[in-house]
Amino acid sequence: MRLSKLSPSQRAAGRWLVQLEDGTLLRVGENEVVSFALYSGKELTGEEVEAIRAAGRETAVKEKALSLLSARPMSRKELVDKLTARPRDREKEPLTDRAGAEAVADRLEELGYLDDGAYARTVVRHYSAKGYGRRRLQEELYRRGVPRDYWEEALAEAAPAENGVDAFLRKKLRPGDLENRKALKRVTDALARRGYRWDEIQEGLRRCGAELE
Repeated sequence: MRLSKLSPSQRAAGRWLVQLEDGTLLRVGENEVVSFALYSGKELTGEEVEAIRAAGRETAVKEKALSLLSARPMSRKELVDKLTARPRDREKEPLTDRAGAEAVADRLEELGYLDDGAYARTVVRHYSAKGYGRRRLQEELYRRGVPRDYWEEALAEAAPAENGVDAFLRKKLRPGDLENRKALKRVTDALARRGYRWDEIQEGLRRCGAELE
């Protein structure tokens, strides 16, 4: 089969359009143009066409993965889920299958672009700085698909519980609230939702001078 036209994409930088004489249109990257020595008028075998198509798909997946990671850090699971997600247009196929996404994730891990351990520490530092307790930090790590093997090392970087509890109480308690059972219950419930244990909350209230039963 003859390659009838080779032209750069007008929509995506670094992408090329390969038009075959039967009307088939392949989208490839610059690497494929070079590695397959593509040019207009070149004769291609069926095997070469399939190899170009597969290489173009792999390049598209890699570019999408790098685009996602440049937008924000994420776990391996988050990246694989996004790469294999079905588009909003249900008639279109996902960008790749699970095996293809896992292969790209493997390569990005080798290059250092994807690191679940570093990502876990980033998540813990971020939510700890916002005043959340250990349980909430664990929930965030679970929600983001971080393997449990990385949890303890990451959680060790969390700020001491008393820092978050005391800062929250200073912000939320008003004069007279220390004698108001409803007010104390309100801040206690709020701290529990933020991931603090009851004993951590109790100690914080005592540091503020609250009389607890």
